[in-house]
Amino acid sequence: MTGVPASAAGGSSSARNAKSVPGAVTVPGAMGTPGATGSSVAPAPSGSAVGSETSGSGVDSLVTDDLEGVKAVRGGKLGAAAVNQASLWNIANILTMIRLLLVPGFVALMLADGGYDPAWRSLAWAAFAVAMITDIFDGHLARTYDLVTDFGKIADPIADKAIMGAALLCLSALGDLPWWVTGVILGRELGITLLRFVVIRYGVIPASRGGKLKTLTQGVAVGMYVLALTGPLASLRFWVMAAAVVLTVVTGLDYVRQAIVLRNEGIAAREAASMEAER
Repeated sequence: MTGVPASAAGGSSSARNAKSVPGAVTVPGAMGTPGATGSSVAPAPSGSAVGSETSGSGVDSLVTDDLEGVKAVRGGKLGAAAVNQASLWNIANILTMIRLLLVPGFVALMLADGGYDPAWRSLAWAAFAVAMITDIFDGHLARTYDLVTDFGKIADPIADKAIMGAALLCLSALGDLPWWVTGVILGRELGITLLRFVVIRYGVIPASRGGKLKTLTQGVAVGMYVLALTGPLASLRFWVMAAAVVLTVVTGLDYVRQAIVLRNEGIAAREAASMEAER
């Protein structure tokens, strides 16, 4: 039998391997040279496994980035909502709520033992003074530390009117203060409060400096009446209360003017927005 040269066998094997691998490039070896065989190199096509893995990694990275971006956006919205919710419970608003809770305690102390006991009246004055002091501090804290909220703008004047109204009604019921004074002050306060709610769709009317001065003057005057003073101080409290009534009326008229201006501006803005939308 005639033997087959090793080089030929190697060449045939290389050819068969080249044919078995699609896209292979055959490099012929030196026929008849011992140990020299043809070699084949198979280039990786664009759709090969390596390319697929690289492309897949890129897609996975993009998807992961998108998901992280969505989570970040959602987290940011939830965080902002949490901050807004927490801002309602700032120190200024807490002081306002404390002032509201002092109202029933003040009434109980004011009317204790018939309402004419100097000791109970002194305790009632202390509760009234604490309420007035918290009114000063909550406004200062809100403005200084940027704690102003819509809740505070609405609740603060309500708390002022609640404690002031309770004191005026008690004093008039006990005969220490004429009813017409109580009627003028409470009529103005309730009217302005209702006016605030009517125009709230156009904006919020903040407490003015005149309103704060009015509240301070009313607080001093009512506090002097709560203490049931006699002698020269009794005469002085009359004039302080007269000044409080004047400020009450003047600032009330100013709030009405602000409400009218705010309403007119709101209506004009809505009409302008409607005309712009029609275009």
